[in-house]
Amino acid sequence: MQNTSRRTFARRLGAAMLTVSLPLFATQAFADSYPSKPIRLVVPFPPGGPTDTAARIIGQKLSESLKQPVVVDNRPGASGTIGAENVAKSTADGYTLLVLATPTLIAPHLVNRKGYDLFKDFAPIGAAYDLPIVMVVNPNALPDVTTLQQYIAKAKARPGEMNYTSAGNGSFGHLSTELLQNLGDFDVQHVPYKGSAPAIQDLLAGQVPMMFSDMIAALPHIKAGKLRAIAVGSAKRVSFTPDVKTVAEQGFPGFEATAWGGLLAPAGTPKDIIAKLSAELKAALADPTVQQKMLGAGTVAAYMPPEQLAARMRADDKKWGKVIQDNGIKGD
Repeated sequence: MQNTSRRTFARRLGAAMLTVSLPLFATQAFADSYPSKPIRLVVPFPPGGPTDTAARIIGQKLSESLKQPVVVDNRPGASGTIGAENVAKSTADGYTLLVLATPTLIAPHLVNRKGYDLFKDFAPIGAAYDLPIVMVVNPNALPDVTTLQQYIAKAKARPGEMNYTSAGNGSFGHLSTELLQNLGDFDVQHVPYKGSAPAIQDLLAGQVPMMFSDMIAALPHIKAGKLRAIAVGSAKRVSFTPDVKTVAEQGFPGFEATAWGGLLAPAGTPKDIIAKLSAELKAALADPTVQQKMLGAGTVAAYMPPEQLAARMRADDKKWGKVIQDNGIKGD
């Protein structure tokens, strides 16, 4: 009787252990065979912009290393929140990924869409690139301004009279200028446009004298002498304009405004798949050809592992959320 009870217990214990271990074996087998079909890389912005360009460069390299097509799927609208919501509601199997860019990170502070939570509904894979921003002036409109301090002095001499432009209310250039105004105690008026292209055009025409622009949009005009770069927002100088000092070097220690992009997966994606994608992303960004292509597009390959990307997301969400709140900024 005792032996029968022991055998029954042993069978039940074995069955219980098998029940627990089967999902683990299934998950491992799934991760080992991943990917077995094309991967969809959702870019929440229109084709041709910095996020889209970087995604296509990275996607092509990942396609080579993963031996599966990586298809860029543009889902623009509402500062990137439409594309982000699409990915948040996708199956967490590693076949639908989001290219997160700074505008989408800060969008929840500006856009009334609550279909997802960036910190609960996504799993970070890794940071992919930095997008330096540069403070440029029209040299005809401000012929005697060659440094940030000269610009601020002129603005203080004419409080509220000088204008600056940006790609729109709540754009990264707008927030960066507002942060600088708060630190520098000067006042210039914001003239928002619907996108960076029309803003740059009126800057070139002299309708507005200054803009904090992404490097992609501004660099050709800087090289042509049509715009003058007076400061870069990043913590260190950038290779595109090595002689242009940072904002921090010109009297504002600790100032940093750098847009960036990274890859996220839906929350619940198996950890082995996240680890594999992160490793492949790191290898892709270390490739010299990829780095040169990204530099040619105005971005800088800059890998961060998942935990560092998560920390960066939280830090920037807090930082730019405060700028938005303190200055009463509303999205378009």
